[in-house]
Amino acid sequence: MNDADVKVETQADAVNENTNGANPRFDLPFLNFQELLRGFVEGAAQTKKNIASMKATSEEISDILREACSMNARGAVDYGAKVIEISKDNISATLEFLSRLAETRSLLDIVHLSTARSREAFEVVSAQNRELWDLAQKVAIETTEPIKANFNRVLHKTV
Repeated sequence: MNDADVKVETQADAVNENTNGANPRFDLPFLNFQELLRGFVEGAAQTKKNIASMKATSEEISDILREACSMNARGAVDYGAKVIEISKDNISATLEFLSRLAETRSLLDIVHLSTARSREAFEVVSAQNRELWDLAQKVAIETTEPIKANFNRVLHKTV
């Protein structure tokens, strides 16, 4: 038997001889492009709404921080003015002490004057430190309380 006598059988469809009897099927899921587009549009709208909300929240927070910085700056000016006032008072008291010290005639007068001045200076410095501490606390509270209250309000509004 030679190759010319061999009969080859194929299982080809009459419609398409290239398929070897198989029915080619390209089963693609039915895509509803309208639904896909609607979902995309809704997602884009929600994203736009979220961005607008974040922008508004960011602007509110910026306003809060700007006001807090302004209050802090006013407090720092008040504190600085108080320090200058205290310095002026202390310089005046020191010059007065030196003037009185120059008028003394004995060592005993110098000791009494120095002791009295030391006691007075301790009381004055203690009161001044208390004033500065109270002023610093006031500035800190005036700066932080509005931030805390407004941040909570803004953050709860956006949630």
